[in-house]
Amino acid sequence: MLLKGILVCLLIFIVFNLFRALPILVKGQSDVPLSRYLGRRVLFSVIAFVILLIALATGVIEPNSRPY
Repeated sequence: MLLKGILVCLLIFIVFNLFRALPILVKGQSDVPLSRYLGRRVLFSVIAFVILLIALATGVIEPNSRPY
């Protein structure tokens, strides 16, 4: 359950950083570079993906064997 909570928090943080970069992208000028927010989004996406792979490999979570 803790793993799912961590993944949900990471996904929320990813979306948060995406929306933080939106005004900078639209306005074009800002004190903070656009790459800061987009880089964080990519970093946390990679972290979430690695956590999912490790959880699948160790058997903490199981994929749906029969989706139909």
